Amino acid sequence: MGMSWLSLITVAALIEYFVFVFMTGQARVKYKVEAPATTGDPVFERYYRVQQNTLEQLVIFIPALWLFAEYVGPRSAFVLGLIFLAGRALYARGYIREPSQRQTGAMATFAANGILVLGSLIGLIVHAL
Repeated sequence: MGMSWLSLITVAALIEYFVFVFMTGQARVKYKVEAPATTGDPVFERYYRVQQNTLEQLVIFIPALWLFAEYVGPRSAFVLGLIFLAGRALYARGYIREPSQRQTGAMATFAANGILVLGSLIGLIVHAL
């Protein structure tokens, strides 16, 4: 499995984020929250938090995915990337329905990112020795 699979996961994560941005824009119109406001309707605020939290997670995910692939292995990075994508989808679905239902997706995202970051660090240290 080559780096093109990691490119696919990266593009899929960006597309997923783009979808969340689009959904937030639609929610802004539906719930009449005019820009630049980010508060007003609780359901809109859920969409907005999904978008913002995903952006926060992407800052960790994308570099960690590529570092992990380089220093640990691309197959494992690919699988963790799939877990991240699924976790973000579960997070969005749960949070938008009812904020207390976001835990499964949040934990999947946290686990994937945690393994990617720690694995990258360990792999880099082992490589450097």
